[in-house]
Amino acid sequence: MTIANVEMAAAWDGDEGDHWTEHADRYEKAADRHWHALLRTVEIAGADSVLDVGCGTGKSSRDAGRIAASGSVLGVDLSSRMLEYARAAAEREGLTNVQFEQADAQVHPFPPDVFDVAVSSFGAMFFADPVAAFANIEQALRPRGHLALLTWRELERNEWLAEIRAALAVGRHLPTPPPGAPGPFGLADADHVEHVLTKAGFTGVRFDAVNEPINLGTNTDDAFSFAQTLGITKGLTGDLDEASRTEALNALQRTLADHETDDGVVLGSSAWLITARSGANSI
Repeated sequence: MTIANVEMAAAWDGDEGDHWTEHADRYEKAADRHWHALLRTVEIAGADSVLDVGCGTGKSSRDAGRIAASGSVLGVDLSSRMLEYARAAAEREGLTNVQFEQADAQVHPFPPDVFDVAVSSFGAMFFADPVAAFANIEQALRPRGHLALLTWRELERNEWLAEIRAALAVGRHLPTPPPGAPGPFGLADADHVEHVLTKAGFTGVRFDAVNEPINLGTNTDDAFSFAQTLGITKGLTGDLDEASRTEALNALQRTLADHETDDGVVLGSSAWLITARSGANSI
């Protein structure tokens, strides 16, 4: 396997991927409303060939496989452990038309003109060279093939993450991730994304906001037990002394309690549903 995104591969084929696998059901449910917004917008036909970029534990691939029942789905991801989970889940569900491969989609040698649709549910924001990555995906699509991406919008539009960061700051100034940098907000800026996709050979780039709640747990205790294990929590508390760490975690617990509802601990989120068509442009 050729890897261009070395730093991201180390994370996703390491601790991050392990955490997602251990909490697969929770993660897959968290963004389910966003994913169904994509499925309502992008038509997948029964005989289509679908590429799922950054498929993770494979829910999006399995859903696509049920729709493209006489077609096929290839899910690719950097995480070997998440893919093991995805393969086992597809086997349990009897989905013989869904396959998974460990690959860096930026450089993986996809055969040209084979996929009708390429989708990604929050898995395409991490490319070191997004133009090269999307050009590689574009050449794998048939002419006028569909691209559909779910990506997070800016930090300030995503209460679920902004509130966690604010609680864990304990008086520190936390820098905002730079626009376009690989990470959760790598495709948050619409102008940047349109430039990237157009340069990569796509046409008709469109952005639709998807504003849906994120459920972090059934109640405060459940949400807090999960939130303590998140990479952002560990990252923002790892260098704190014991007293400051305790203060930060207490603040996080209070924040989650403030968002407890009859439906669980619910915070707002905002994503882009980005759609485009493969075209004749070149980089």
